[in-house]
Amino acid sequence: MKKKKVKKAVKKPVKKVKKKTAVKKPAAKTKKKKAASIPLDASLEEVGVITHYFPKVDAAVVKLTKAGLSIGDKIVIKGHTSDFKEKVGSIQLDHEPIQNAEKGMEIGLKVKAKVREHDVVYKIVS
Repeated sequence: MKKKKVKKAVKKPVKKVKKKTAVKKPAAKTKKKKAASIPLDASLEEVGVITHYFPKVDAAVVKLTKAGLSIGDKIVIKGHTSDFKEKVGSIQLDHEPIQNAEKGMEIGLKVKAKVREHDVVYKIVS
């Protein structure tokens, strides 16, 4: 009888696996709100106060307490968390578009950002 040769198990070198270190992703960049840039020679005239905001249509109700407002006027809206400027593009009174609004009226005003009750509306006077 022939003896069977038994192969011995050959030890292979064990590869060391490097641990993957968690790669930190940079935090999501948040846009900081810039303060409204107003020309140095311009002044602000208080016009009125925001009394309500409609988020679905981005419109605000403004009670004109100190002055009037017209389409094309440049305004600044300032409040606790609001601070932006824009050009008046749309004014409504009782759901009807108007060109000029006078002191004492309560108007609807299209705005580009969220506003809150008691935010103050200023007109930029050059």
